Amino acid sequence: MSKWALVLVSVLSSVYLSNAYKILVIFPLPGKSHSILAEGVVNHLSRAGHEITYVTSIIPDKLQNGVTIVDVSSSVKLETKMLNIKSIMNNEIENEFLTSMNMFMEMSKKAISNEKIQELLSDKSQQFDVIIAEWMLNEVYAGFAGIYNCPFIWFSTVEPHWMVLQLVDEMPNPSYTSNIMSATVPPLSFPQRITELGVQIMGKLFQNWYVSGIENKIYETYLAPHIRARGYTMPPLELLKQNVSLVLSNSHVSMGVATRLPPNFIPVGGYHIDAVVKPLSEDLRKLMDNAKHGVIYFSMGSNLRSQHFPIEVKQELLNMFGELKQTVLWKFEEDLPNRPDNVHILKWAPQQSILAHNNCVLFITHGGLLSTTESIHFGVPTIGIPVFGDQYVNVARGVRKGYAKKVDLSYSMAKNLKVAIQEMINDSSFTKKVKELSFIYHHRTTHPGKELVHWVEHVIKTGGALHLRSPAFLTPWYQKVYLDLAIVLLVLIIAIKYLFRYICSTIRNKRSTSSKKKQK
Repeated sequence: MSKWALVLVSVLSSVYLSNAYKILVIFPLPGKSHSILAEGVVNHLSRAGHEITYVTSIIPDKLQNGVTIVDVSSSVKLETKMLNIKSIMNNEIENEFLTSMNMFMEMSKKAISNEKIQELLSDKSQQFDVIIAEWMLNEVYAGFAGIYNCPFIWFSTVEPHWMVLQLVDEMPNPSYTSNIMSATVPPLSFPQRITELGVQIMGKLFQNWYVSGIENKIYETYLAPHIRARGYTMPPLELLKQNVSLVLSNSHVSMGVATRLPPNFIPVGGYHIDAVVKPLSEDLRKLMDNAKHGVIYFSMGSNLRSQHFPIEVKQELLNMFGELKQTVLWKFEEDLPNRPDNVHILKWAPQQSILAHNNCVLFITHGGLLSTTESIHFGVPTIGIPVFGDQYVNVARGVRKGYAKKVDLSYSMAKNLKVAIQEMINDSSFTKKVKELSFIYHHRTTHPGKELVHWVEHVIKTGGALHLRSPAFLTPWYQKVYLDLAIVLLVLIIAIKYLFRYICSTIRNKRSTSSKKKQK
C-alpha cells in the first residue's frame, strides 16, 4: 500500500471513529417479540458504526460487530401463567393491569440486581454517550442516567397512550384517547369517556402512591451506591425521570390513530422489518406457490402458544380449517395428529416471508403490535383474537380502519372464526383497505431505521435535545386548568362581597345614627 493510501485510510478511520458513540441498550424482558425490537435497535445503531452494550435475557443468534452482550437471563423470567391461553380462557388471571404492573416491576428489579449488571455499573472506567431503555409500566431504568451522567431515551413497544406520553409531555385528554389495555377507539361514547377518565385517574394515583415507592426503593438499593461511588451528587429519581430526552415509539399513524405528539416523541414503527425479505425454504415456497385458493396464516405470536388451547378447541379449529379450500399454515409448537390435508404445522414460522408472499390472503393473529405492523407493511388483512395487553386496542383499531375483524377468545371461537374467514375472503374491501394503509405506512420521508439512528445521534450531539422539550411537561396540572386563577378570582369575589356588605352596613349605621339625632 502506498504512503498516500495509508494516509487516506488513517484519515477515514479517524473520521469514522470520531462519529462513533458508546450506547447502552437495556431490553431485559424475556419475550421473543421484545427481543426482535431490541435487536432491531442494536443492529441499526451498530451498522451506523456505534459501540453497543446490550442488556438482554435472549442472546441474538448472530452478533453485529461492536456489540457487547450483558446476559441477565439467569434472573429475569416471564410469568408463564400470564401467557397460558387456557388459563386466560378460564379467567384464572385476576386484575390484568395490577398483575402486569407487579410482574414488570419485579423483572426490572431482578434485571438491575443481576450480578452482571452490577459488575457493569461498578466499572468506573465505563462511560456511555446515551442510554436507551425499554419502558414497561415503570420508570426505574431512568436511574442509569444518574450513574453515567448522560442523556436518556425511552423506547415504547406500543402505540402512544397516556402512560407513555407523560414520560416527555402532558397526559392526553381521555375524552379522545384510549388506555393501553382498553378495547375502545375514538370517537368515544359518553360511557367510554367516563371509563377512560376513571382509568387514567386511578392509574395515575396508583403510579404516584404505589409504583413510585417501589421504584425509589430499587433506585436507592441498586443504583444510588454506584452514583456515590463515582463521586456524583445523587439526584432524586424523580429528577432523572424529568430529564428524559426522547421517546422512540414502535408506532405509526397507519396502525394507530392520529395522536397529538410532542417534538421529542418519535414514531419509528416498522424499523425491525428487513429491507430485503428473506427467502422461504424450498418446501414452504412450493407449498405457497401451489396454493390455488390462497394461504391463510395463523399465529398467536411468539409468547402465546397454540399448544395451550384446550383440547376440544384445538380439534374444533382443525375440523373448521379442514372445511376451507384455502391452504392453512398454523404456527404450532408441536405436531397435530389427524390433520386435514390443507393444514400445515410450522413450529417456527418465518412470518415476514410468509406475509410477503403474494398468495397469503389472510392473517389470523393475536393482535400484537409487531404482527399488526407486519400485516400493514405487507398489506395482508387480519382477523384478530386478542388475549391481553394492547392486543385488544390494536385489533379494535384494525376493525375501525376496515381491514380487520375481531373474534373473541372462547371455547366457541372455531365457529365464529369460520364466519369471519368467509366474510373476509368473499369481501375484497378488507384487502383494498389494508393496501391503502400499506401505502400510507410506506410513504415516509425516510426509512424508520434511519430515522431511529438520526434521533439517537441528535440527542447525543445536542447534549440531550433540551430544545425539543415541551413546556407542558413541567407545568403543574393546576396551572394548566387555571386552578390558581380560579382561586384568585374566588378570593376576589369573596373579598368584594364582604367589602360591599361592610360598605352597606356602614351606610345603614350612619343613616340610623343621623335619624336618631333628628328625632331628638
